[in-house]
Formats: sequence, structure tokens, C-alpha cells
Amino acid sequence: MKTRIRSRWIGLGACAMIMSCVAAHAHAADANRACALVTAAELKTVLGDEVTLKPLGGTGGVAICNGTTSKASVLLRVATKRQGSGDAAKAGIEAARKMGAQVDVKTFGPITCSTMVPPESLAAHGFNTTCSITKGTSLAAIEITAKTKADMVSIEGLKTLAEKMAGRL
Repeated sequence: MKTRIRSRWIGLGACAMIMSCVAAHAHAADANRACALVTAAELKTVLGDEVTLKPLGGTGGVAICNGTTSKASVLLRVATKRQGSGDAAKAGIEAARKMGAQVDVKTFGPITCSTMVPPESLAAHGFNTTCSITKGTSLAAIEITAKTKADMVSIEGLKTLAEKMAGRL
């Protein structure tokens, strides 16, 4: 009798371990999904410098990946599109403008790109170019934050990567 009870507990413990491993593997796969949106070679053509992407994981169905160069940082995200997410993006743009940032937004079908040049007082936060893609219920974004305005990536340059990302989303 004791052996049967022990076997059940061992079986339940093994099952719990397997389930946590499966969950961890699924979480890692989501993180790698963000890193798989672009290649290091593709980033190098836009940034002019080598970059190594590292998965950061994420929560709530969001996968995040980042990388850095001597001149910029890269952030990739994949998420499930939420109701009202466009309203939040518009609110963020308006908030940046109210702080004195110069914001330019261009839309190319399912791809929306923007640049943000901060006021001189906030220049230490970087010069940002972002492109996002909506495909079905998925949303992916690539964000490049340069340390100086001279190193800022153009919308046209980042749009080419966003088009490649759309095919991988």
C-alpha cells in the first residue's frame, strides 16, 4: 500500500516536472520567436555594426529580444494584438509631442513606422525609430534607439526590415 502511494507521488512529481519543463520550453520558444524576426546580418546592413540578439523572455504572451551596438540598442517584440492598442500608441505619440519631441509617423499598409527626436533636455534617452507590423492577431515591432541623432536609423531603412519581419510573423 505504501509503495503504491509513493509511486503515485513520484508519478505526480514527475508529471509536474515535465509540465514545468514543457512550459519553460514553450516560454523559451516564444522568446526565440522575437529573436527570429530579423537576422544579425540584416541588422548589420541597417545599423552598420555587428549586433547579437538575446532573448529576454516576456510575460502575458509577449516575447522580447534585445541587442546592442556601440551606437544603438535594438528591441524586438512579438505579442498578441489587444483591443485598443492603437489608441495607446496614439496616446504615447501625443505624450512625446507634449514633452517637446519631434515625432514623424508613416504607414505602409500593415506596417507603421515612426521616428522620435527628443528635445535637447531629453537627448540622453536616445533617438528612436520604430516599425510595427500587424498580421492577424499578432503584432511585432522593431525599435532602434540611437545614442545620437547622427546615428539614428531612417524610417525607410527600418521599413525594409519590417517588411522581412512581416513574412516571418
